[in-house]
Amino acid sequence: MASRSDTFDHFHTLAAIRAPRLIVAIGWMIGIAIPLVALALVFVPWVQTAPGRGQVVALDPQDRVQQVTALVPGRVERWYVVDGQQVKQGDPIARIADNDPDLLARLGAERAQVLAQIAATEQAMATARIDVGRSGALFADGLAARRDLEGAQIKVAEHAAKLAEARAKLSRVDIALSRQSAQLVRAPRDGRIQSLNTAAAATLVSAGDWLATLAPENSPRVVELMVDGRDVALVRRGQPVRLHFEGWPAIQFSGWPSVAQGMFDGRVRAIDPSAQGTGLFRVLVEPMPGKPRWPDDNFVRLGSKVRGWIQMETVSVGYELWRQLNDFPLEFPTPVDTGPRKGAGKGLADKAKDGKSAGKDGYGDAAKDGEEAK
Repeated sequence: MASRSDTFDHFHTLAAIRAPRLIVAIGWMIGIAIPLVALALVFVPWVQTAPGRGQVVALDPQDRVQQVTALVPGRVERWYVVDGQQVKQGDPIARIADNDPDLLARLGAERAQVLAQIAATEQAMATARIDVGRSGALFADGLAARRDLEGAQIKVAEHAAKLAEARAKLSRVDIALSRQSAQLVRAPRDGRIQSLNTAAAATLVSAGDWLATLAPENSPRVVELMVDGRDVALVRRGQPVRLHFEGWPAIQFSGWPSVAQGMFDGRVRAIDPSAQGTGLFRVLVEPMPGKPRWPDDNFVRLGSKVRGWIQMETVSVGYELWRQLNDFPLEFPTPVDTGPRKGAGKGLADKAKDGKSAGKDGYGDAAKDGEEAK
């Protein structure tokens, strides 16, 4: 029987065909890369993250964008500011004029009349009290009837009622004057005028109508992230968070935080106990102490969009790929009192087994102690 080499000798073209060196090199590279990738999937660590999107907000409600409204009805007589102007607390924003230009004068005249009425009533009341004392002395000496004494006392009570009514009227007039003195609308705090309701200058405004929008500056900022309900159960206060601010150049590797560039650090401050209307949960993130500061207000303003990754447990790359392919939830954090983590994929069955063993041992110890007590 002819050997294989002898067979190839009869086919000169087939014997001349050899595999190209490039193909051989690629084959060797693939053969070496597959085991290396397999090892990487088993041993290379990966940090699990709970992603979320949100925006930059002010921590103090008084530092958030707020509406400046009219305090009294009327029309805008004059604007003291323009869009984008910097204002201090107490600076005038607009003056509102009442529909009746003589209202303040009329209120002043009415107040003067009420004061005169109060003075007259007080004088009459003092005279009535003198009559009560005089009638009482005469009644004690038997020179006056009881009816005269009671009539004097009734006059004192009537003057007291008139005096109380006049003072109540004076209080109402003072309230009206106080409200009309609030026609000058002032800035509630330092900030910048974001926009003005210029249409209010040509129309009548009521108490509570919007006049201007004030945006405070240099306020403490936090980030609110909207996190899926499947991940929020594993989020705890103090957990580290990696943040990517909109418009800030960054390269993100959620599983390898040390490789990422242009990212900023934060930590979980609070988690809402109930979901928003979209079904997502709000997580507040504050700056991480000891880490680089967040970008300045000129680069990251209130309302800027943010993407965040809340860092969870560290697992292997292979386990993370297997979890995402099967759409499983994140790894549940290991309790502190159970010691160091032994593996990336300890399942619920192993944990249940450990709990069963612990319960069995505890029951045996309790039974043993009972026998000794007997």
